Order: sequence, then structure tokens, then C-alpha cells
Amino acid sequence: MSALLLLVRAGAPAAACLQLATSAVTRPRRAMAQYHTEERGQPCSHNYRLFFKNVTGHYISPFHDIPLKVNSKEENSISTKKAQNTENENLFNMIVEIPRWTNAKMEIATEEPLNPIKQYVKDGKLRYVANIFPYKGYIWNYGTLPQTWEDPHLKDKSTDCCGDNDPIDVCEIGSKIPSCGEVIQVKILGILALIDEGETDWKLIAINVNDPEASKFHDIDDVKKFKPGYLEATLNWFRLYKVPDGKPENQFAFNGEFKNKAFALEVVKSTHQCWKALLMKKCNGGTINCTNVQISDSPFRCTQEEARSLVESVSSSPNKESNNEEQVWHFLGK
Repeated sequence: MSALLLLVRAGAPAAACLQLATSAVTRPRRAMAQYHTEERGQPCSHNYRLFFKNVTGHYISPFHDIPLKVNSKEENSISTKKAQNTENENLFNMIVEIPRWTNAKMEIATEEPLNPIKQYVKDGKLRYVANIFPYKGYIWNYGTLPQTWEDPHLKDKSTDCCGDNDPIDVCEIGSKIPSCGEVIQVKILGILALIDEGETDWKLIAINVNDPEASKFHDIDDVKKFKPGYLEATLNWFRLYKVPDGKPENQFAFNGEFKNKAFALEVVKSTHQCWKALLMKKCNGGTINCTNVQISDSPFRCTQEEARSLVESVSSSPNKESNNEEQVWHFLGK
């Protein structure tokens, strides 16, 4: 039975949790070439954490230790080296936080050691994105690019707003639905500039390089051509998704225009430079936790033994007070 059909048939308050638990617990996790995940705690609970390991089985930070670019030579150093092969210049590692059609707002815990994935908590409650007709949960595979950071103290020249203090977000538009915590390879197609409560919150549009139709997509106009209506739905989703929580509609820079690949790649480059300054303690990182295992010249680097100790200090016992989501569909009009 497909994940979408499972959600539709569930029709119960725990529908979003059911898919998260299915993908993360009861179903064997798909093998990843270089990265694996380890769960601690119970899905849909405050103590749930998804930690990352590299191919050798050592704990790492997905935020800091997974290279930004595929086949990067920079994994163990913060210094920049230009790619030798131009075909690889637009291939990036993406960390999937939220699989398509799910509602639980899973995210990299930027303020915790080794930055595991956890469910976002607001006002003491686990956060779920609302279903806004005709959308069910997130309408793409949603995640982030590692080794990027939107500096909250740096004003973006094109939006005139500072960053949102997170890695840059990615909306992956391919047909496959990966698991939470899966690391996939994507190529960037374009970008949308969401202005969220006065902060620049970039949304990259990308496609999994292993998608059956990936060869058709090279720039943002290809999304308009081969997936008509998807960009319009994306704009509308981001405009409305906080309205059920009593907040106003979101605003956008450039009147909601999606910028092309070239523009997007410059934004990625800029956020990568901000991340490098963060890891070298050359800027104010605030509460961001920069603990890493593999960045040799970072003052925040820890040993593999220290990383293991950090993970083992996190509770792995089940939490009986799981917070199940109530499935409601909101009709907001045009």
C-alpha cells in the first residue's frame, strides 16, 4: 500500500505520526550510500531524535559534517576548492527533513550538539503544518542543504532583510518520496524569496538527480513546462500555511517571482560563506551549536568518542505521552 493511500485510509488523528513511524521504525530504512540514521526516543514525541552516522559508523552532524556539494573534496576542511568537473557544480547533498504529504514539522536541531532531526516544538506543543485545501501536508519533499546558514545579522542586498538563522531550505519536486533523514543528491533549478516575519527565508526549488525525469530539468522554466501549476501551488502554499494558526499571509520579495538557477546558485554560495564564518567563529552564531567531527580547522571540532558520548546522553526510552495530530482540512478561499 502506498504511503499516500495509507494516510487517506487512516483517517485518524495520528495519520501524520503513522507515516513518520512507518518510514522511520517499522519499515526497513532504505540503505544510503554514505550516511545512515539512528533513532532515539519515540516518533511524534518531544524526546524523539534522529542522529546521523557516516559510512564508517561514526556519529556526525548533518548540518556541519555532510558536504554541501556532491563528491566534494572539502569534507575534512573548511577551505574552498573549485570543482574540477563543471557537470558537478550543480549537484548538492540535500537532507530530507519532511517527506511529501506528511504534516509533522521535522527539522535539524540547530541548537543541539550534533544537530539531530527532531520535531519542532512551539508553546510546548509539537508542531504540525495544517492541511489547506487542496493540499495535504507538505507538497514537496522538504529539507535543507548542509553547510549553509542564513545569517540573522547580515542583510541580504536583494531582499533588504536579514537571514532566518537556519540552513537554506529546499523543496524537492521529484516523484519519489524518501524517508525522513535520507540524504539525496539534487540539482538546483531556482529559488523563491519568502519574507517570514521580516526575515529572508529562501526556498530552493530542486529535483532529485535519480528522479526518472531529472534529465528534463535544468532551470526554473522547465518546472513551468513539465510540471504546470506546481510553482503556483508552491507560492500559494507558502503564502497561506500559517493562516490557520492565526497569523497573516506571508509576503515575498520580487512580487513572488521565482528566480532562476544562476540566481539560486549565488544565494547558495553566499549562505555557504556565512556557514564557513560561523564554523570558524568569525561571526556571532548566537545559540547555534557548531559541534562537528570532521571539519579539521574548526575550533568546534570534537572527537568521535565525544560525539558518541553526546548521543548516548540523549534518552532513548519511549515516551508514553506522544502528541498525536488532529487531522483537519482548512478551506481558506481564494
